[in-house]
Amino acid sequence: MKLILVRHGNPNYELDCLTELGHRQAKVVAERLMEEGIEEIYCSPLGRARETAQAFVERSGLGPVHILDFMREIRFGWEDALYKAGNPWICSFDLVHEGKDLQAPDWREYPCFAGNSATYDADIVMKKADEWLATLGYEREGLYYRCKRKDDKEKTLVLFSHGGSSTAFLSRVLNIPFPHMCVILGHIGHTSITVLQFDRRPGVLSMPIVEVMADARHLKFVE
Repeated sequence: MKLILVRHGNPNYELDCLTELGHRQAKVVAERLMEEGIEEIYCSPLGRARETAQAFVERSGLGPVHILDFMREIRFGWEDALYKAGNPWICSFDLVHEGKDLQAPDWREYPCFAGNSATYDADIVMKKADEWLATLGYEREGLYYRCKRKDDKEKTLVLFSHGGSSTAFLSRVLNIPFPHMCVILGHIGHTSITVLQFDRRPGVLSMPIVEVMADARHLKFVE
């Protein structure tokens, strides 16, 4: 199974929609996705992701769009101070500057993540990611996934979501702690593409191969 993760286009966060630039980006990435042989479309429930997905629906004629509520964007901050203390990427890079171990199993106890809504939301994404993958025929066993599908037919899915939720998703399936994944990816560009290849052989235990990571080469065609 091939899973393609796509971040939404340039957004108006207040209105939760795409800007004019975002709509142009969505059309260009939709054109690029036409090369992938996509069979099913999944999406965050938020407007900016849904509008990005809609551009692909209009270009491809595929549907319906299946909504995954757990892939909505994660928050950052504490109680009434949401979004006032940076974001997970700034926090993670600060840990690097301080010489902290990003692979530490207790990263949730670091001051910038302890009690943070980002930690809570990222953990939900990680838990629900495994539940969703199980419905697609890939069940988590320890650190890896066993293919429970009855055939080895190739299947390609696309998931339109967000920088934070996709980072949390990748953190789980690739077994890389969330702060470390934030640093590896950096700020994911709008409409950037990440491609995971899951072993399609029935009964095999494996982890996905990263074919493409946060690639936005198509944006060179957007003005």
